[in-house]
Amino acid sequence: MDLINQVAVSDTSVLILGESGTGKEKVADRIHDLSSRKGNPFIKVNCAALPPSLIESELFGHEKGAFTGATDKRIGKFEQADKGTIFLDEIGELPLELQVKLLRVLQEKEIERLGSRSTIKISVRIIAATNRNLEKEVAEGRFRLDLYYRLNVFPILLPALRDRREDIPLLSAHFINYYNRKAGKKVTGISQKVAQKFAAYNWPGNIRELEHLIERNILLAKGTTIEDISLPVFHQKEMADNTDKKTKTIEENERDHIMEVLKKCNGKVWGPGAAAELLNIPPSTLKSKMKKLGIKKEYTL
Repeated sequence: MDLINQVAVSDTSVLILGESGTGKEKVADRIHDLSSRKGNPFIKVNCAALPPSLIESELFGHEKGAFTGATDKRIGKFEQADKGTIFLDEIGELPLELQVKLLRVLQEKEIERLGSRSTIKISVRIIAATNRNLEKEVAEGRFRLDLYYRLNVFPILLPALRDRREDIPLLSAHFINYYNRKAGKKVTGISQKVAQKFAAYNWPGNIRELEHLIERNILLAKGTTIEDISLPVFHQKEMADNTDKKTKTIEENERDHIMEVLKKCNGKVWGPGAAAELLNIPPSTLKSKMKKLGIKKEYTL
């Protein structure tokens, strides 16, 4: 909450990280509501829900006749969010070719509709969110390093519910009150048995899972207390295996990514089709990074 309050008053890009169900959209709502843009549009886009063929048109708009089926001009999400905020949920799902165009929006503060040759200046604050490990996505070539650095100016990491079990009673009480009002029920709380089950459960779906469980059991409750509750059983081996793995640093991921690109380019650093071009950075910057990261000369021509 302290981080949200600190960053809300600026126009800095924010990257909200956390597992599915931890409340990333709620954080984005709060940042916009506390900002100077609160009276202006707040446009939400789920990047994972858009078909790849329509993402560019959805985000940047198109002119009439720009492609087959474009019978009218369309105003894109970025243009709709002018002077306000755009929330790009599941940013890790954005295709690489669209990541380049998003990077341009961040750098130049302008967009270009499909089928148009003119640019449109916009003033939009970008809040992005993902449940993916973007450093891993960068290392494996699925997310651009330059876009990652642009978005990751001010990261906010939301903890999983299993890491904040002391909040479960407070959240349970909140959702009981909320769904009591919606369902016209008078449930006052959960039994000690349910509280013990909640405390021992791993909560793979986080706060969203807790909310849905409370909602369902409010409807099923016969009296004023939720006496028992059925929790799903998950195999935890994969989660334990992932926990045991060492997380790479940003520098290690960056080094791996540059090495991979250099290998694809047969060690060519500059020129057409070379590593600097693919990474979208000046050759001098790439050479400096190689020196800093200890990438030896045998990987270059």
